Amino acid sequence: MFDVAVSQLTTPRWDLAQELAAVMEHGLAAMSLWRPKLSDTSLESVAAAVAAAGVRVSSLQWVGGFTGSDGRTFAESVADAAEAIAMAATLGSGAAARFGRPPVVVVHSGCRAGHTRSHAVRLLVEAVETLAPLARAEGVVLALRPMHPQASAGCSFLTQLDDSLELVERFADPHVRLALDLWQFGDASEFDALAPRLAAAAALVHVADRRGPPVAHADRLPPGRGELPLEACVSQLVGCGFCGDVEFDPVGEMVQELGYDAAFAEIRAVADGWGDRIAAGSPARMRRVDPPHQQLRDVQRRGAGAGSRRSQASTQAVSRG
Repeated sequence: MFDVAVSQLTTPRWDLAQELAAVMEHGLAAMSLWRPKLSDTSLESVAAAVAAAGVRVSSLQWVGGFTGSDGRTFAESVADAAEAIAMAATLGSGAAARFGRPPVVVVHSGCRAGHTRSHAVRLLVEAVETLAPLARAEGVVLALRPMHPQASAGCSFLTQLDDSLELVERFADPHVRLALDLWQFGDASEFDALAPRLAAAAALVHVADRRGPPVAHADRLPPGRGELPLEACVSQLVGCGFCGDVEFDPVGEMVQELGYDAAFAEIRAVADGWGDRIAAGSPARMRRVDPPHQQLRDVQRRGAGAGSRRSQASTQAVSRG
């Protein structure tokens, strides 16, 4: 099956205590932490709060920009990433032993920033080769996150799913994997053909819905509120052997209108519906198009029990993508 996590990007107006309380209330397995949100609190305090809540850290976001796209030098970006690896190790201390899953640091390559693509790739590879031994020593996974070309401006030159997958596979290192964002690639024409390799390479899967193409600054909608075949994608990945965290990270006006508590309840209910149908071997797992508003009907039908525990079902700006 899959474990359900939610991202701090979804709740920018909540503090960590409120987020941890919501994760526990809604029976979620883990939470993805956003580094800028933690910058005003000591690492020791954050680690203590997470441990006291019994919540696992699924990922820490983000590091990268090794091409100089965010104004830092290569050395500064690598040093920042090394700091994040140590931070993730502290926050996930003991998690691998207790839960069998190491914490993940999400990596954005940075855009080309005037480099040729081949040179940009060399910079990324050099950075990962420098950081991978530290990640192994700390028990942390580095997960490269490609972005759709229509949403990647200023953020990433990794814009093709197959190329990104091939790059990760070339490292042949269990501590260098993929962060697969279904908001970016859930309707990619090559998804079906790549699904077995994606399931093997992905450390985690990001989930948010959308209407229309994945353009920069478009909202990341709660699942079921858009047009993507998210359930079919997750089902296909699980069927191919993926057993990592599924991180729900809707961001934008719809989340604000729903309210954070309602968004958590909706995520819980949708994830439960997916998990039930995957476990039952429903034919829906083989479909690339979900029944219209199926997840919303699940939310309404299951809302009364949304709080039940179903655990198995830097300075960067918030980006919708």
